[in-house]
Amino acid sequence: MRVAILDLGTNTFNLLVAEIKGNKEYKILCKSEIPVKLGKGGIDKKEIRPDAITRGINALEKHLQTAAGFGAEKIVACATSAIRTARNSEHFIKSVREKFGIEIEIISGDREAELIYLGVKLAMILDHEKTLILDIGGGSNELIIGNADQILWKKSYPLGMARLIEKFKPSDPITIEEIEFISNYLEERMPDFFEEFRKHRITTLIGASGSFETFAAMIREEDPGTGTEKASFPEAAEIDLADFENLYQRLINSTLKERKQMKGLEAHRLETIVPASLLVKFLMGKLKLRRIIQSNFALKEGILFEMLNN
Repeated sequence: MRVAILDLGTNTFNLLVAEIKGNKEYKILCKSEIPVKLGKGGIDKKEIRPDAITRGINALEKHLQTAAGFGAEKIVACATSAIRTARNSEHFIKSVREKFGIEIEIISGDREAELIYLGVKLAMILDHEKTLILDIGGGSNELIIGNADQILWKKSYPLGMARLIEKFKPSDPITIEEIEFISNYLEERMPDFFEEFRKHRITTLIGASGSFETFAAMIREEDPGTGTEKASFPEAAEIDLADFENLYQRLINSTLKERKQMKGLEAHRLETIVPASLLVKFLMGKLKLRRIIQSNFALKEGILFEMLNN
C-alpha cells in the first residue's frame, strides 16, 4: 500500500509518500516541503490570516498532486501548533475538506511529541542510553526524554520560532541584549523541563529534522568533507560541536541580506534559523550536553512507524 502523510506545520507543509510492505518493511518514495508561513502576522493573535490560508491551500494542492503522481492510496493529514491554537482553524479545515475531500486531524502537543519520538525511533538512532530529543517548530518546540524502549517525559512548548519573531521582532542583525532577553524568556517558561532534566544523566541532543537538517547542510557547504558527517545510523548525521559553534556565531552576526548568500540555507528559514540556533546554543550550554545528532526523521515518520506497527 502506498500512503501519503501530510504534516501541516506553522512554517512549512511537509509531505512523505511511502510504500508499506509486509514484515514492517517500507520504502520512502518522496519527501518534500513547501513554505507557507501559516502564522505570519497572526500567530500572536491566535488567527490564520486570509493570505496564509491561501498559501496553505495552494501548498496542499501541490502536495496532493505529488501524492497522486506516486499512486498514494491513503492520505493522512495532521496539523500542529498554528492550526491548533488559531481561533479560526475550523474555517481552514472546512475549506480543505470542501476543496480536496480530506480530513485534517489537529493533534495535541503531547501527541506531536509522541510522534516525533516514534519518528526518531524509526531512524534507528535510539539505544538504551537516555537522550534528549528536540523538534524546533514555527509554533512550538517539542522536548522528549527517552531511549529505545520508552518515552520517559515529553512536553510541547508554544515557543516556536515564528512566535519568538512575532513577539520580540529582533534587530538585523540580532543584538547581544536581544539574545540575552530571549534566552531568559525561554528559561522562565520551561522550569518543569529543567527540573525533570536534572533527574537524568543525558549528554546527547537529538535534533529532529527541520532546522537541524539546515544546520548540517550549512556546515557541509562551509567545509565539505569535514565536521558534520554521517553518523553510524541510516537516517542521521552527527554535528561537530565546534562546527555548530562557528555556525552559530556566523548566524547571530549576520544580516538577512548576508544570510541570503549563505549556502545550504533555504529561503524559508532565513529569519527563523537565527532564533533556532540561539535555542540550541542555550540548551547545549545550560544542560552541558556534549553531542548533537541530527535526525532526518520526525513527525511524519512517526505516523509511518504507527502504520507499520498496526
